[in-house]
Amino acid sequence: MNVPKIVKSLILAIAKTVFFVYGFIWTLKRRPVESMNDVYKLFYLDFLRLHENDVEVVRLEDDVLVTRCKNPCPILRLSLSLNVDTKTSCKIVSEPVCKYVLHKLNPNLVFKRNYEHIRPYSESCEETIYWKGRVR
Repeated sequence: MNVPKIVKSLILAIAKTVFFVYGFIWTLKRRPVESMNDVYKLFYLDFLRLHENDVEVVRLEDDVLVTRCKNPCPILRLSLSLNVDTKTSCKIVSEPVCKYVLHKLNPNLVFKRNYEHIRPYSESCEETIYWKGRVR
């Protein structure tokens, strides 16, 4: 199906809004984060509702968490159905919400997605979360 560009943009904006509303509601409950293990559990398992077998922890240290996710991703499905590159759709829909939620967990957390390792171009999506101001 050939979806006009304006319709694709509107659908992505709606998806971002829905995800932001969910993120906003989820962050209403205070959840203190003091370690990267807390980040892993709260962000990936609780907020994103991923199963442990869908999240490969590549690196977990005091100051950094690197993951590769291979979960059934609604943004990936949406991107494929609209024929929109995930490098674009994830920057629009997912990344701002992830940054918002992590900032609410702890303002010193920084979120980076590796757009050279993202589905469907790779078998998983790689993300790095680290403490602002600490050596990575």
